[in-house]
Amino acid sequence: MEKYFKVMIDGYTGYANYFFNEILNPGWHNYFYWLLAASLLIYLAEIAFPWRKNQALIRDHFWLDIFYLFWNYFLFSLLVYNALSMVAVQAFKDFLGIFGINNLVAIQVGNLPGWVQLLIIFVLRDFMQWNIHRMYHHVDWMWEFHKVHHSTKEMGFAALLRYHWMENILYRTLEYIPLAMIGFGISDFFIVHIFTLVAGQLGHANLNIPLGKFKYLFNGPQMHLWHHAKHLPQSHPNGFNYGITLSIWDFIFRTNYWPSNDENLAVGLPDEERFPEDFIGQNLEPFRRIFDKNKPNSPTS
Repeated sequence: MEKYFKVMIDGYTGYANYFFNEILNPGWHNYFYWLLAASLLIYLAEIAFPWRKNQALIRDHFWLDIFYLFWNYFLFSLLVYNALSMVAVQAFKDFLGIFGINNLVAIQVGNLPGWVQLLIIFVLRDFMQWNIHRMYHHVDWMWEFHKVHHSTKEMGFAALLRYHWMENILYRTLEYIPLAMIGFGISDFFIVHIFTLVAGQLGHANLNIPLGKFKYLFNGPQMHLWHHAKHLPQSHPNGFNYGITLSIWDFIFRTNYWPSNDENLAVGLPDEERFPEDFIGQNLEPFRRIFDKNKPNSPTS
């Protein structure tokens, strides 16, 4: 237990040092300021070239989504996630060690050019995220957490950032083993993170981005708006357009639905869905609903 306690303490101190170094030392590889700069530039684009011209510049729950930006990308890791995830990874490695497994790497791509490695991890990670996102809509207890993201009633760049902290845990846990099995020889995954962040914000932005034939490859705000539709068609009762950065997975697996470019499409949870509008309520509500469903006398149990 002493080893795990030390790993946890190292996780707290390590991430705290990283976080404050990010703030105090701006640079080209500084994720904190890239996030702020990308958010500001896309927001300015929304102001200058709005797709939904009747939408307020400070849209519904804008400041709540800005808080989610700092919470999900930095504060949650600082307070909880980084330390506990390091303990979980160490425990998993110790478990594998019981069976004499000291290295998960099954495919070695470290000798490939750097840009090829970045392309591989980007495509692989995006495909895994597409699958996980699809699970969120088809697995009942996962959907309860994902409802936080779909509770937004007006779309804008910061809507990407409104999601329950359990999504951080689920995404990273389910991504860990497949990515750990590939022996990458580079450490500059920062490029992939920034690209997917910007693509995700653009996908939620109040912008008209005509992709032409590239719509079959990249996700965009016109396609992704339908993913957030308040009223789902009977042909897709659990959702569609699950692509994060790439749309190609939806076209390949026939989970695409994009009947028109409707800037006035109503988004959010159905009218009968009563969901909290404050941060604390949104983060507690999924646990309450899952607990209620699992009660012995619950109608759904």
